[in-house]
Amino acid sequence: MPKDYLTEYEPLLTKGSKKTKRLQLFCFQFPNKFLLLAMFSTCIGGTFQCGYNISIINSPTKYVQDFVNQTWRQRYQTEISEDGLTLLWSTIVSMFTIGGFIGVSIGGTLSVKLGRRGTLLANNVFSLVASLLMGLSSSAGSFEMLIIGRLLIGINAGIALCVEPMFLGEIAPTSLRGAMGTGSSIFLTGGILSGQVMGLKELLGKEQYWPLLLSTTCIPTLLQLQLLPWFPESPRYLLIDRGDKEKCKKALNQLHGSAGSDIVLEDIQKEKDNLVGFEAKKPWELFADRSIRWQVITIIVLNIAQQLNGVNAMYFYADYLFRQAGISEDNISYATVGTGACECLTALTCGMLVESLGRKVLIAGGYLLMSICCILFTVTLALQKVSPVFPYLSVACVFAFVLSFGLGPGGVTNILTTEMFKQTTRPAAFMIAGSVNWLSFFFIGLLFPFIVIGLQHYCFLVFFVVCLSVGIYIIIVLPETKNKSFVEIQKEFQSRWSKETDSDETDALLISTSL
Repeated sequence: MPKDYLTEYEPLLTKGSKKTKRLQLFCFQFPNKFLLLAMFSTCIGGTFQCGYNISIINSPTKYVQDFVNQTWRQRYQTEISEDGLTLLWSTIVSMFTIGGFIGVSIGGTLSVKLGRRGTLLANNVFSLVASLLMGLSSSAGSFEMLIIGRLLIGINAGIALCVEPMFLGEIAPTSLRGAMGTGSSIFLTGGILSGQVMGLKELLGKEQYWPLLLSTTCIPTLLQLQLLPWFPESPRYLLIDRGDKEKCKKALNQLHGSAGSDIVLEDIQKEKDNLVGFEAKKPWELFADRSIRWQVITIIVLNIAQQLNGVNAMYFYADYLFRQAGISEDNISYATVGTGACECLTALTCGMLVESLGRKVLIAGGYLLMSICCILFTVTLALQKVSPVFPYLSVACVFAFVLSFGLGPGGVTNILTTEMFKQTTRPAAFMIAGSVNWLSFFFIGLLFPFIVIGLQHYCFLVFFVVCLSVGIYIIIVLPETKNKSFVEIQKEFQSRWSKETDSDETDALLISTSL
């Protein structure tokens, strides 16, 4: 490597071995590869961890229930009632969503106090403790350790889902912001798929391995702790929130290379100048700010719809349909892995298309395609006994629905939350979006069995209404955000709804609204 190149980048290197510095220099020479590695380091301990813990609990369900039953018998010399066992199991599972809600409630505040990267690194403490508790629960004979472990890993997931998309959106150049933003979705689906694969009997799906299976959540944590410290804090955070221009410039050189950093620095400086005297807003303050009213409404609608669009119901019906299609009981787990792989591939496809097709086309198109799948799925389920062809058509509808979800709503929602808000409102916006998302997740988990029992396959008519309504809402309300700065997106929202405020008020609000 040329000496002048070494001289240029030597001040940017973190302390470490020669091997570490060589890798860093390689990444500085190819900024896009550096950003790709930054995305991997951020997401592996964030949304990957979240997806992994969503799916990994499904495989050892019977083994954990047997453990709870055995522990209860040893403690109280009596069998636990069926209702009591169901309550304890549902508590173990649902603690993840409660922890997620707690995590997202504190994630925005931590991102302001500790920084985006600092929060993601500190967040690993929850994961490590959770891994230890869940891994030792069987040896200690304590199902309470499982409950606490699931709560802690939920907090980890909540903080990650709040801070990770914010960090990726702030370190990415405008031309790659969408592609990097889809990293959250790609790694989430990758985590779900990895959890499904690890739960197969050929790996850790046997009864004696379930504590080890649940403790493997420490692996992505350790990877992030090894890699993420190489990368700088968000340049926008450093300059706008902390006022440290030198560290901001150094971070931009690392992320974008010295050639492109000056233009980005000038853009961030303009944002900072508009925010003199303004501090990061609290979530409740966003509801009172008329200049971002439609952005707040939009993130609430999108995050409710992400959980209530029927994708959970589709996975529920997948097992039934696979049996109807003649797949043996032993092979259903592999077919389920196929649905996870399908969603993961569509998330990757979304990442490749989001900068060319745009956000609005993908997310609106995804919801409209999902609404069509709901109708077709309802019809094919109603005609299951008419012809042996219909079970196979229903299976095709399952994969088409999952494809539509991964291609649009699953990949684009977090990107839009990043792009529709500016620096001092963004943490609060993610707290609102995350809280709505986790509450909807809890709500659908609680009521979904009753919806299925009450409506059976006609429940998809409810999801049809949700998907179609959200698709129409996006077409009417949401502007395209591709290749636009945060200020330009804010102006476009205000121009669309300028009838609500006169031009003078709009200008004033634009200056007073956080970047």
